[in-house]
Amino acid sequence: MQPFVPASWVRDRDVAVVDVREPWEYDSIGHLPGAVNVPFDAFRSDEGEAGKLPPRGEWEALLSEAGIGSDAEIVAYDDTQGVFAARFVVTALLLGHDPGRLHVLDGDFSSWQREYGTTTDPVDPTPAEYESDPDAETPLVDFETVRDLLPAVDAGDVTLVDTREEWEFEEGHLPGAVQLDWRELVDEGTRGLRPENELRALLTDRGIVPEKRAVLYCNTARRVSHTYLVLRQLGYGTVDLYEGSLTEWRERGGELVGNE
Repeated sequence: MQPFVPASWVRDRDVAVVDVREPWEYDSIGHLPGAVNVPFDAFRSDEGEAGKLPPRGEWEALLSEAGIGSDAEIVAYDDTQGVFAARFVVTALLLGHDPGRLHVLDGDFSSWQREYGTTTDPVDPTPAEYESDPDAETPLVDFETVRDLLPAVDAGDVTLVDTREEWEFEEGHLPGAVQLDWRELVDEGTRGLRPENELRALLTDRGIVPEKRAVLYCNTARRVSHTYLVLRQLGYGTVDLYEGSLTEWRERGGELVGNE
């Protein structure tokens, strides 16, 4: 799995490019040549499959209208260092798209502009037929699974990772969790991932190591999506996503520790 791909990789391949920014940004500021616009709010839902995942039928219609087929190789981008694009990619993965055909532009729209051209020309995609795979194996875990894993977290056998900011973590987090703000994984200058050696050192310092199962959460599963893809990029084996995240955990009376 190669979740993050450089601009040169995107330029040289025939892939479905998805811009998840707001329509006004896509239309007025410009976009990558051939990119279709699928705004972030279009694939977020409070009444979907789980957490913020959209209903499967709506997702299939959305991608079909965007001209994206079931077997398409997809590259998503935003202008926010990849966190919104990562959510699009993880949404596709959790709804059954082949993970080996899902990528995020390493960097974002601003970093692309430094090297390559953009356009404001409209893109009118030919509708495709997209079918998700409800039987696909995914890294999704639910409330009960996370709750039942807490003894293993306490024993040091599982790493529970909170990808929110430090102040959020201090206000309340799941028992035994370690804090890793997803923004620590990106370089402010390049707007893409930090060098691999720096990423590995940072993760090891927090106790997030490849040989140990990791379970990730944030508030609404947006930030956690980026961290999930980084760990997969680095070859981490068992990485699970708690889609419901802290929102569901609170609603269902899960134990919290911190300053609450």
